[in-house]
Amino acid sequence: MTPRTTAVGGLATEVHPPRGGGPFPAVLIRTPYDRRQHRPEARGWARRGFAAVLQDVRGRCASPGRWQPYRNEEADGAATVRWIRRQPWSDGRVLAAGGSYAAHCALVLALEAPGGARPDAVLAAVPALGAAETAREPSGVERLLSRAGWWAAHGDRPDSDESALDKALAADPALLTHLPLTGLPERLGRSMPSWAGLWRHHDRGHLLARAARAGVPLLAVGGHHDHFTEDTAALWRAWGGPSARLLLGPWGHGLLSAPGPDARPAHRVGLGDLYARWARRALAGELTPGRNGALALGGADLWLPAGTGGEPRLQPTRLLHGSHFTADPGRPVRSDDLDVPTDKPPDRCLLVTAPLPRPLDVVGPVHVGLRATAHTPSADWFARLVALTPQGTAERLAVGVVRRGEPAGRETEFTIVLGTLARRLAAGTRLRLEIAGHHFPAHARNPHTGDDPMNAARLVASRREVDPVSVKLRLDVLPARPTPTDPAEEILR
Repeated sequence: MTPRTTAVGGLATEVHPPRGGGPFPAVLIRTPYDRRQHRPEARGWARRGFAAVLQDVRGRCASPGRWQPYRNEEADGAATVRWIRRQPWSDGRVLAAGGSYAAHCALVLALEAPGGARPDAVLAAVPALGAAETAREPSGVERLLSRAGWWAAHGDRPDSDESALDKALAADPALLTHLPLTGLPERLGRSMPSWAGLWRHHDRGHLLARAARAGVPLLAVGGHHDHFTEDTAALWRAWGGPSARLLLGPWGHGLLSAPGPDARPAHRVGLGDLYARWARRALAGELTPGRNGALALGGADLWLPAGTGGEPRLQPTRLLHGSHFTADPGRPVRSDDLDVPTDKPPDRCLLVTAPLPRPLDVVGPVHVGLRATAHTPSADWFARLVALTPQGTAERLAVGVVRRGEPAGRETEFTIVLGTLARRLAAGTRLRLEIAGHHFPAHARNPHTGDDPMNAARLVASRREVDPVSVKLRLDVLPARPTPTDPAEEILR
């Protein structure tokens, strides 16, 4: 049917109703990325019997007002839910849905809106939980490239230019090296007042704390190669509603449109049908209580029940070089390059395992323990795990970082958590472990002076020492061949 365009609270809104007289359950998608881009998705919901409501958030695209990321979504979303429930085509039930920032809109609505304005279920895909979660790692280290790209494309403007950062980098390849990093808007040639404010957010965990008191069903969907993977799983674990479901596949931020190198045919899930089937059961109160879900095993054609975990196992490593190295911000280890230079002084500590004698199913968090020394008062310690395949290719598996502040020259013992893997590693694969002081441009360079990396005007090199005997690479490994499951069965139970 023809969509109906209206304004709700002044915000540009359109309704895609199903055929028939109704009334219907509604799906609300509030987005800063132009509601018109979601029309194919809305038509898909309508074909499945849902009235899809698309809305541009305040200050974006066709909606008037000032665009303030993460500021107005609870109040505007609540007004829209109340409006939906008053419409003759509505049966009163509302699913709040969306991906990335739109998932944030849905979650804020479910967790912070007044009771009568809350949705009856939430579908959050690759959720951006909040400004602090998107800007920083759990350790506090700044995510530079992804945030610069997002703010250049969408920040402080009513429209979007997805290629804004790429064009700026083409004109100035050293764009992200100029200091201070809070001066990026001037180098992009436009005003972005919210950019500097982003880095003042340190309040990670706000929505997760509220999730424990959630009162509606949740479906959380993410990808193992997405930068919000850990937040997606944490949301599922924290959710206190009547049911929580998790779907994690070998995908990037675009889910099925961004498959990882470990994706297999069994991981091509029909998300539209699965979402609609889950929504019907969630809105009808037919899901069994508790947490269930499915976890893809990358590199293998199967799915596992969410919550599957392996047994901790140490993987012996031997030092290749760099037990003494220099973390120099002038030539940082690159996040976009897996080559290791051999014609220069070491810029990282490099260790490697023996080839795996048999396939290894790794399911769970990766930890690296070590004793190390930095000769500066502040130091970031990155650990990057790379798979060296029998075919001669290198693939990044996981990255983790901690920020340490000890007296210069003091040896200390600590652990770096590299996130969670769900991956079958082929026999003959070797694991390369890199321990470095930078991972640029994905992350801002630590100036090593104790100054805030986003405001620093001076960078100094940091001498490092790693005790290679102390390095412990721990993987969680399944002790036997896993029993597969069906993702639809786990999501819909």
